[in-house]
Amino acid sequence: MTCTALPLPISEVARLTAFSFSQQQPTREKAEKVLLNTLSVLTVSYYLELMGISTVTNLSDSWNPVMRLCTDVADLQVPGIGKIECRPARTYQDFCYIPAETWSERAAYIIVVIEDSLLEAKIMGFVRNVETEELPLNQLQPLEDLPLYLAQQKLQNSSVVSLSRWFTGIIEYGWQTVDSTLDNLGLQPAYVFRSSEVATATRRAKLFDLGVQVDNQPIILIIEITPQSLYQTSVRIQLHPTDNIYLKPGVTLIVLDESGNLFLEAQSRHADNYIQLQFSGEVGERFSIRLGFDKSYITEHFII
Repeated sequence: MTCTALPLPISEVARLTAFSFSQQQPTREKAEKVLLNTLSVLTVSYYLELMGISTVTNLSDSWNPVMRLCTDVADLQVPGIGKIECRPARTYQDFCYIPAETWSERAAYIIVVIEDSLLEAKIMGFVRNVETEELPLNQLQPLEDLPLYLAQQKLQNSSVVSLSRWFTGIIEYGWQTVDSTLDNLGLQPAYVFRSSEVATATRRAKLFDLGVQVDNQPIILIIEITPQSLYQTSVRIQLHPTDNIYLKPGVTLIVLDESGNLFLEAQSRHADNYIQLQFSGEVGERFSIRLGFDKSYITEHFII
């Protein structure tokens, strides 16, 4: 497939930002990587903004000094879609290098050829996923297909609960404050939820019904999120009964990673009045929570 490249100017501000990031690196080779990565990210950000698609550079790993130093990353955070990897290539290459550390948690990979003058960049096209470190440029999908693809991704993500938005008071339908949920059920907060007592923690609750397998008794899923840093969030998940003091034995609480693989699991035993899982994740990281008993389960999708 032959793709038509889109030439775009590289602004002086973009070059100054890229040079600033590169000068923080310990070696010339690492500095050149960071320089090209940053220019690629800013070029893609400029293009997407022209297309009416908002981007947030400062929430990307490529804007994190520690991540820039320790990894070869060129990601761009796109609200409602996730991370897009913006990989640079040079004019004399017919392929683009894609480091294995970026092969997951990406909505797309956009390839940018940086001119030697650093005055112009050409967006060559994109792919949805990669499984090789050397991606031939003739395998790219046309750039004109990208806006529709990203719109489809945003539509698919509309059912994903954004935990970071909870900090700003934006809550998806079905989720309530813990107190409101417990009041509706006539339960006491001190009895049902074991809080971490962290002042910056935000908690929300939602009722789920697993049907006759759990004696037609709804269960309460409570999620508590606590910021640990600008990029890291602590997530604590608890599952509680409603009508009884104890959960029915065998009720499972599972966390799946973005690929759908098992990450954490807890199962209720006799005399368990709740079960709990806890982990930390980066802003933009996706996961799913699965509640189940026997062969009946419900899955909810989240992004930090």
